[in-house]
Amino acid sequence: MAMEAYRSNRQMRISVLGLHYAPEVTGNAPYTSGLATGLAKRGHDVQVLTGYPHYPSWKIDHRYKGWSSRETLDGVAIRRFRHYVPAAPNSIGRVLLESTYGARLLAARWGRADVVLCVSPALLSSAIAVARNRLTPKRPPVGVLVQDLYSLGIAETKAAGNAASNLATRFESAVLGGADGISVVHERFKSNAAKRLAIPEDRISVIRNWMHLQETTEHDRRQTRADRGWKDTDTVVLHAGNMGVKQGLDNVVAAAKLADSQTRRNVIFVLMGDGNQRRALESAAKGVRCLQFIGSLPDEQFQATLAAADILLVNERPGVSEMSVPSKLTSYFSTGIPVLAASSPEGTTANELARSGGGIVVKPGDPHQLLDGVSRLASDLTLSRTLGASGKRYCSQYLSEEHAIDQYESWLQRLVDQSKQGARR
Repeated sequence: MAMEAYRSNRQMRISVLGLHYAPEVTGNAPYTSGLATGLAKRGHDVQVLTGYPHYPSWKIDHRYKGWSSRETLDGVAIRRFRHYVPAAPNSIGRVLLESTYGARLLAARWGRADVVLCVSPALLSSAIAVARNRLTPKRPPVGVLVQDLYSLGIAETKAAGNAASNLATRFESAVLGGADGISVVHERFKSNAAKRLAIPEDRISVIRNWMHLQETTEHDRRQTRADRGWKDTDTVVLHAGNMGVKQGLDNVVAAAKLADSQTRRNVIFVLMGDGNQRRALESAAKGVRCLQFIGSLPDEQFQATLAAADILLVNERPGVSEMSVPSKLTSYFSTGIPVLAASSPEGTTANELARSGGGIVVKPGDPHQLLDGVSRLASDLTLSRTLGASGKRYCSQYLSEEHAIDQYESWLQRLVDQSKQGARR
C-alpha cells in the first residue's frame, strides 16, 4: 500500500531515541525536534530520550548540568542524558560518544510505547536500542530514521582501511536489518541500503527532510549586508553549517587565497557555523582578505544572513558522494538564492540540484573550478535568478514540513499495525 494513502487518526505512544535535539540548530537535530513536535501537535503522546546539546561545538551547552535532566518543549516530554563528548571527534572519540549515550539508553526506562523510533546518526546507540528492544517481552516495533549511511561515510572519507569498512558495512546491515522498518531521506539512500546493506526494499521508506526554519518577516538585505561588512558590489559566497572533515573546506580557503592573488577583491567567501575543523581553517586562512568566518546564529539572524548572500555554497570533500544529503540544502532552496556545489557530479548532492533546478555543480577539491563557478553565477544574473526561483519553487512543492510529517505518521502507524497483525498469527 502506498505510504501517502495509508492514514490513521489513532493516537500513538511514540518514544524517540536520538542523540541530537533542540536547542542544537544544525545537523539532524532540527528534523528530530520538528518531527517530535509535529507528531505531538497531532495528538500523539511523544517522549524523547536524547543527549545533552553539544554539536557542532563539541562542548556540552553550559545551561545543562547534572547526570540527567527532564523538560517539556512544545508538548514533547524530553529526558536528556549526559554522555562523553570528545574534544577532538576522531573515530575513537565518536565511538565513545555514541557508546556512552547508548549505555544510558540501555539503562533507562522507555515507557509503554506503541512504537520506538531511533535516529541514526548515532548508529552505535541505535544498535544498542534495537538489540534491547528485540530482547524485550511484548516489545513494540522499532523503526530507524537514517539521515546518514555510516558505512558509505567510512568508505568515502577513507576514515579506515578496507577491512574496517567491510566490518562497518556488515554491522550497519545487521542493525538496520534488525529493525522492523527503516526510513531514509533520499531515493539514493534506498538504493544503497538495498544493494549495499541487503535490506529488503519493501522495508525501506523514503521520506525527505523539509525546510525546518520558520517563515519570518522580510529581511532588510542591504542592512544585513552592511552589518556583516559586505558592500553592495561584493559577491558574497556563503557556506553555512558544520565545518567538519567531509565538508573539505580547505578547498574554500584555497579558492579565497586564489581570489586574493587574482585581485578579485569583490569576492567574499563566508564560512558560517562551527565544527571540529574550524580552528584549523582559521589558522590556514590568516591574512586572507577574501574569507570571513561567522559563528552559529539564532534562526532569524541565520535566515537573514543566508538571504543577504549572492551565492550559497555546498562544498564536499572529493570522494564524498553518497553518504549523506547536506541538510543545508533545504534552507538554501527556501531563500531564492542560487546554489553552487563543489561536489561529485554523480553524487546525491548533484542529483538533488538537478532535480530541483536550484544550482550548478563544479568539480570538488579544485579551487580554480570553484572560483570559475562563482564568476559564472556572478556574471549571469539571469541564470542566477532562474536557479534561485527554481530552488524556491521546489522547496515549496516538495519539502514542506506538513507533507513530511504526514508520511512519518503513516509510516509509524503502519509499523504498529503490522506488529499487531504479526502478534495475532
